[in-house]
Amino acid sequence: MFSSPSLYLAIALAPLLGAVLAGLFGTGFLGRQVGRRTSHMITIALVAFSAVGSVLVLLDVLNGLRYDGTVYTWMMLGQAKLEIGFLIDPLSALMMVVVTSVSLMVHIYTIGYMAEDPGYQRFFAYISLFTFSMLMLVMANNMVQLFFGWEAVGLVSYLLIGFWYTKPTAIFANMKAFLVNRVGDFGFVLGIGLLFAYAGTMHYGEVFKQAGDLAKETLPGTDWMLLTVACICLFIGAMGKSAQVPLHAWLPDSMEGPTPISALIHAATMVTAGIFMVARFSPIFELSDVALSFIIIIGAIGALFLGILGIIQNDIKRVVAYSTLSQLGYMTVALGASAYSVAIFHLMTHAFFKALLFLGAGSVIIGMHHDQDIRNMGGLRKYMPITWITFLIGTLALVGTPFFSGFYSKEHIIEAAAASTVWGAGFAQYATLIGVFVTSLYSFRVYFLVFHGKERFDTSGDHGHGHHDAAHGHDDHDHAHDHGHHGGTPHESPWVVTLPLVLLAIPSIFAGAWLCDTLLFGGYFKDTIVVLAQHPAMAAMAKTWHGWVAYGLHAFVTVPFWLMIAGAVIAWYCYLINPKVPAAIQSKLKGINCILENKYFFDWFYEQVMARGSRALGKGLWQQADRGLIDGLLVNGSAKVVGVIAAITRRFQTGFIYHYAFAMIIGLMAAITYIIFGTK
Repeated sequence: MFSSPSLYLAIALAPLLGAVLAGLFGTGFLGRQVGRRTSHMITIALVAFSAVGSVLVLLDVLNGLRYDGTVYTWMMLGQAKLEIGFLIDPLSALMMVVVTSVSLMVHIYTIGYMAEDPGYQRFFAYISLFTFSMLMLVMANNMVQLFFGWEAVGLVSYLLIGFWYTKPTAIFANMKAFLVNRVGDFGFVLGIGLLFAYAGTMHYGEVFKQAGDLAKETLPGTDWMLLTVACICLFIGAMGKSAQVPLHAWLPDSMEGPTPISALIHAATMVTAGIFMVARFSPIFELSDVALSFIIIIGAIGALFLGILGIIQNDIKRVVAYSTLSQLGYMTVALGASAYSVAIFHLMTHAFFKALLFLGAGSVIIGMHHDQDIRNMGGLRKYMPITWITFLIGTLALVGTPFFSGFYSKEHIIEAAAASTVWGAGFAQYATLIGVFVTSLYSFRVYFLVFHGKERFDTSGDHGHGHHDAAHGHDDHDHAHDHGHHGGTPHESPWVVTLPLVLLAIPSIFAGAWLCDTLLFGGYFKDTIVVLAQHPAMAAMAKTWHGWVAYGLHAFVTVPFWLMIAGAVIAWYCYLINPKVPAAIQSKLKGINCILENKYFFDWFYEQVMARGSRALGKGLWQQADRGLIDGLLVNGSAKVVGVIAAITRRFQTGFIYHYAFAMIIGLMAAITYIIFGTK
């Protein structure tokens, strides 16, 4: 056994130490004792330590280790304890490995990608701080620590999205992410509060033990089941963090940040926090079919309709971002179908191939001298062979090609939706099926336009600039003119960029086949995730499981496989053989294209209705309530009343004795009159 509470603490705190050293002593905050080279050496070494430690913990968990202990008691509220502690079980151990391994690849990749950026040390401090926050979230054994990690990753994502704080678009994007997540977090706090109010504890295990009793409670004043309300509130938090409809609008705009954080935050870790949380709370969610129906419908909408938006995007990073939204919808469908282990399995495989695609997109951006518009690319295969082959591997995994990692997790999500009995599962089944075709279409569209066909980087000015990654310290103005034909011929990225691509390509190919049997049908999650008998999806899939080879071979006669082939063939024809077809379709479907270009008008609604409405309400409250009522009537009004009274009484203060004597006589006469006549 390698594990101990000291090791768990060291795994969590090592990235924090790296963030402190690089952030305080490398950015000028407390001096510049830590230089650029030293900052990346320190942070990478400490994250590597956490990654190795996480692997050792996972090995111990596979040998039967379970740990649930308190590190520090923060506060006592009556009999309730608010603690910092760790829960080491199959779910947390797997998440620790995913978080630290992807983070390590991103740290290495950043050396090359941010090489010329003046905020080099600050960036390493931020991504190490993010790694610490995510580890605290997944290792928590109570809702207090969960909420700390939840908010900490949100804060660091705000800092990373707005890393280039001189760019107005980056500032807008990070504020948008912050505000949208606050909406989700409000529901999350309500869910935690409800569970704490009725269970009297924040500890996972103690709350789950009371799940049966909590299922009998109703929300005061209603006939609503308490757990249904609590689960929906918790899931609203997951909707914000994991970018589910309608709280998804922040994620595409977050591509304004540097590419490494797109891989770290918006593919592998932060956006999957909501998926992890629902799986962790499976003993509670299993008791509410209403909550599960809500989850599966929201997931199905995202899986299909947000994926469609990827078809019309021309910024290479935004296509991958909308792919992330769609795949998060797939994971959410699995949660709603009570196939929690399938959702975590897809979370893991998706972390590898989506990080690969984001980092591959960043490598393309470097090779194209920071042009991100795929219409300005083409034929990069011969200039960037390593980026090409690794990007192709990521694409094949994403679309669900048999025997690649994404195939095993994605196919089981579709089967889980088909086997589920909750209301809305039928819609989810068809949405995920159609989503296979959509995913294949936009994925191969990017692949063909970037790596095959005519070289278009000599005519990059024809299509506008798209969105540009301002890496290497370019400001927004300079960057807008930095195109491929100005920077020379496209080139392969340095080894610190391509090495993480190769390392991520390996699990993108093999992780599904290696781990499918263990994670889904080998009892890996048996004492961590609870699935009730009335939710038969996992049991139904277990009956037809005959190993990864048979499953992969069977795929060639299934509907999803041919939908995937159809998407690839259509993309090949439309973007390589006959490029006039997409323009013709667009001209015929202008109304639909307008809806897609405006992203179903979610952004318009938030900016024009919600934001302007809130601004108008605030202005009205300021002018009418604050200035008119409080300042005008209560503050200034009371002062005026005092002034009027003072002006009146001042007239009686003449200084003449006979005036005062006259007033005394009048007062005495009034008193006598009252005594004589008022007492009768």
